Amino acid sequence: MESFKEIVKGEVPVLVDFHATWCGPCQTMHPVVDDVKNEFGKDLRVLKIDVDKNQALAAKYKIRGVPSFIVFKEGEIAWRGSGVMTRADLSSIIKQSLK
Repeated sequence: MESFKEIVKGEVPVLVDFHATWCGPCQTMHPVVDDVKNEFGKDLRVLKIDVDKNQALAAKYKIRGVPSFIVFKEGEIAWRGSGVMTRADLSSIIKQSLK
């Protein structure tokens, strides 16, 4: 099984969705993130990280609120943001950050 570090350093860009099961806005974003994953297909990997189960990882990336998102490109942070957004907005942000 690949580690988080191996995945984000890979050739395929990665959208990391930091969320919590108790978070209403996170639940709202799940279908949005799934739609974006389907839109990009093999050109984007999506990781969903539960901050309660992965506190060290959330702390490492200074996740202060959920939902929070980070786009990694070849191991580097290309974009980060938080809060509820539309599929179109998230898709556009990913396209811009992957240029």
